[in-house]
This record gives sequence, structure tokens and C-alpha cells, in this order.
Amino acid sequence: MSKTKVSIKDIAQKAGVSTALVSYVLNGKEKESRVGQEIAIKIRQIAAELNYQPSHLAKSLRSGKTHTIGLIIADISNPFFANIARVVEDEAKRNGYTVIIGSSDENADKSRDLLTVLINRQVDGFIIVSSENSDQQIQDLKDRNIPFVLLDRYFPEIPTDYVSTDHYKASYDAGTHLITNKYKRIGMIAYDSHLFHMKERIRGYQDSLRDNNVDCQNNWLKQVKINAIENGVRTSIDEMLAIDQPVDAILFATYSLAVSGLKYINKLLLKVPDDLAIVSFGQAEVFELYYCPITYLKQPIVLLGQTAVDLLVKKITNNLDEHAQILMKAELIVRASSKTKQSQIT
Repeated sequence: MSKTKVSIKDIAQKAGVSTALVSYVLNGKEKESRVGQEIAIKIRQIAAELNYQPSHLAKSLRSGKTHTIGLIIADISNPFFANIARVVEDEAKRNGYTVIIGSSDENADKSRDLLTVLINRQVDGFIIVSSENSDQQIQDLKDRNIPFVLLDRYFPEIPTDYVSTDHYKASYDAGTHLITNKYKRIGMIAYDSHLFHMKERIRGYQDSLRDNNVDCQNNWLKQVKINAIENGVRTSIDEMLAIDQPVDAILFATYSLAVSGLKYINKLLLKVPDDLAIVSFGQAEVFELYYCPITYLKQPIVLLGQTAVDLLVKKITNNLDEHAQILMKAELIVRASSKTKQSQIT
């Protein structure tokens, strides 16, 4: 079998028509070009027989579009972002787009490099999970009128399109759940971050305590550096347990923090939930292996990814000026790690 790429000219010769006529048919313009139905069917049959593959480069040159999307995620090793990437790929393919994926590894410099590379590759638009200190990069994209949608993380001071979980409401619900289940000294371990979504998770936790008449203590909230998770979590738990009235529950602001926390809690020979109730923002597969099923906040991963792609495609094809800003509800999956606390015998 010949490996020579089949061209429109080859189809035209076999069909006995002009190359222009073949082009009209293969580009779906036979009606407006008044090509007869019989000849259009014949051209398509010949194209299929010859296994004709259209030139995407030529099509891109004609349309000015590459039908590619740049997806920049914060950390490809994080299951949440890996699952988001899969959803984005599938939804983009359904819309006729190919996705080029890059991971910033929570690093603003790497994020900037990825943006530069993908802009030079002439992607039609971006879906971005922002890293710390990348707000200027987002402003630059906006100033250059490059289509993009922010996913999961956004900057409220910059008017942009975004699709995100309602981080405040999710964290608020988690705190309220623990209070309802009779826990009175609820700690939180979060990242030390300026990113808005993390600030919202902390704010939701604090407001849930305040609104339920729980006097929130400053030493109940701990913030750890993202590049020193294990040591930060260990120190935080030690400090929470060393105070006069140690915490009886912990809300972990991410699944990574929860996994590190559970490892250390096991090392301390503490029992969940008898000694410490646990709620995690986000799910980890290892939760399924833990002796006590872990309560967690489930983010709508599929809906987040699909909505981000659909929104970006609309921006690319219709040049929309108005910003769509969408918040989605996380579901609290209640399991044994936060079951109602048994009354203490005094």
C-alpha cells in the first residue's frame, strides 16, 4: 500500500471533477456552492475509499484557528487536577479541539513559561488553574485579548471568566456539620497562600464557628507552606493538641494535607473519630484504605471541566465580551470520621 498522502487533487481526478468542487464538498459547502447531491455523495465515497485525511495545517491557515486548547493545571500529581485534565480532554475532543496540557507545579515562573510556549504554538485559548503570584499573567492575557477561562482558582479583583467550586460554602458546611455533631473545638489546617480559593476555605470555616456561637481560638487555625507539608502538618497537630483544651476535630483544607495528617495521627496512636474527628476538602483514594471511612467534600469535577470547555469554546467562536462567573456546590459526603460525638461522662 502506498504511503503517499492522498490529496484533494487525487480525489478530483478519480471523480472526474475540479479540485474546487471537491473542496466545497469536503468542507460541507456543497449546498451554498450548488453542488448536486449525487456528485457530493460520490466525492465523499471516493474520499473514504482513498482514506483521505484533511490537512489541519492548511485548514488552520485558512481559518486562523488551530483547534487546540492550552490547559495549564497546578499540579499533575494531584488526583483532582489529573481527573480535571481527563474531563477537559474528553469534552474538548467532543467539540473538535485537541488539548495541550502543562503543569505549573504551583510555580508562577513555570506557569509563565508554559503560557509563552503555548501562545507561540498558537493555541486558540486557555483553561488555567492558576498558581500563586500568577495574577499578572492573567491580566496580561486579558490585555492581549487571548480567550481564557480560569478553573477552580480565580482572582476576584480581575474581571475574568471562571468556573469554580464555591469554596466558602463548602468549608462553611463542613464546619457546621462538625458543630451539629457535637464537636466544640474544631481546628483547621490550610495552606499558607494568598490564593483566593484558600482564603475562602478559611473564611468559610471561621464563619461557620462564629455563626454557631463557637468562640474560635487563634491557635485552632494553622497554615503550612506548600513545599513543607509533612513537617508543617506534624507541627500544626502537635500545637493543636498541646493547648489546655485540645481540638476534638480537624478540617483539612486539601486532600494532601488530610493524607499527611492521617499518617501522623496514626503515628500518635490517636483514634478517629474517638480522639479526633476528621473532614477533608477533597477525596483521596487512600481514604478507602483507612480503617475509618473519611468524611470529605466532593467537588463536581466532571461538571467543572465540561463547563470550562464549553465556556471557552463559546468565547473562541463567538468572541463574547461579557464574563461568565460560575460557582458550583460541593457535596459533603458524611462518613464515620465525623460521626456524632458521644457525650463525655463527668
